[in-house]
Amino acid sequence: QVQLVESGGGLVQPGGSLPLSCAASGSIFSIVVMGWYRQAPGKQRELVTTITSGGSTWYADSVKGRFTISRDNAKNTVYLQMNSLKPEDTAVYYCNAIIASDSDYSPSPYWGQGTQVTVSS
Repeated sequence: QVQLVESGGGLVQPGGSLPLSCAASGSIFSIVVMGWYRQAPGKQRELVTTITSGGSTWYADSVKGRFTISRDNAKNTVYLQMNSLKPEDTAVYYCNAIIASDSDYSPSPYWGQGTQVTVSS
């Protein structure tokens, strides 16, 4: 069994910063890629950023230059540092990872429980 547990989130003023983290645990053989999605009220879930095991990153245009994703492979943890936050960043943020378990070695997607980020004055 594989689990993703998120931490962080909360209320921040526009222009502020907020860190998120997500730790994977359980029967993990390897983690191919980790990332973050977000879903605002009334909108579809969208991909925000990803990072591979080798450290290659991708960002949605809407967050480039403001968000930074990083990863600690030894801890199976991914981090998201969000700076210069805007009201339109308000959403539930979900951690996602493609993980091969040590039971069948087949990469599958796993999701965190989601954490609310609200940007408001």
